[in-house]
Amino acid sequence: MQTISLKLPDHLLVQLNSEARARRVTKSLLVRECLQKALNERPPADSPSCYELARDLAGTIKGLPEDLAENPEYMEGFGQ
Repeated sequence: MQTISLKLPDHLLVQLNSEARARRVTKSLLVRECLQKALNERPPADSPSCYELARDLAGTIKGLPEDLAENPEYMEGFGQ
């Protein structure tokens, strides 16, 4: 096993110390567990995007104005 150094913001170091004490484990073990979990939960690079999964649904809603994305009239009051 190799040793690395890591810089953490103060608030994260406080959380790490607190969690390690609560679990009665070393900070190193806790960081390894969290890193392993984060890397394992990442979707595979070849998994389809949300758009690719729903591509066939694009443009299927009837009754909307054709120029919805281009006409500034439809943006009046948006976000207020």
